[in-house]
Amino acid sequence: MKSAIVVLAAATVVSAHSTWQDLWVGSTDKASSCTRTVKDNNPIDSLTSKDMFCGRGPATQSGVCEVAAGSALTVEMHAQPGERSCSQPAIGGNHYGPVYIYMAKVSDATTAQSGSFFKVAEDGYTGTTASWGTEILNANCGKRAFTVPKSLASGDYLVRAEAIALHAGAQNPQPYVSCFQVKVTGGGSANPSGVSFPGAYKLR
Repeated sequence: MKSAIVVLAAATVVSAHSTWQDLWVGSTDKASSCTRTVKDNNPIDSLTSKDMFCGRGPATQSGVCEVAAGSALTVEMHAQPGERSCSQPAIGGNHYGPVYIYMAKVSDATTAQSGSFFKVAEDGYTGTTASWGTEILNANCGKRAFTVPKSLASGDYLVRAEAIALHAGAQNPQPYVSCFQVKVTGGGSANPSGVSFPGAYKLR
């Protein structure tokens, strides 16, 4: 099933630049050791671009971070490469929009170029002050924690983090995407179906 992007556009148009850069396994900072590092901090220019898979490429990484099923992962976004200061917003300007975290089981996290992504976390908009996912990121030093489902089958996965800036209007969403390479251990038998990127979103 394709997802529809339903948006509320901010009036001000300001250029945003940010990337998902770092991963925490529980309380352990893995930094960028298992991040598919994107080529720059610009947004993806089209929902049909191949970059919707794991970010502006080529984005590769040889490291894989091990995580136990049922435990916590935290993805981290900042504006500039290598920046981790909490004194600056994770994504600056009036860049309001949702944040989504997906996972996809793959045979080899270091080489996979396709996958069926199922959603494990989402911060959209609840109609209250500072409730957009991007605003929550900024309030939490660019971090978004989630729990790896306990029932997931063990094996290699891609964790796909995405923030969609909506300042340019409903017909011009600006996604920021990166993938993290993980190996899930101690899991169950679940293998959820999901969506493909590109292809999961359509404008309406």
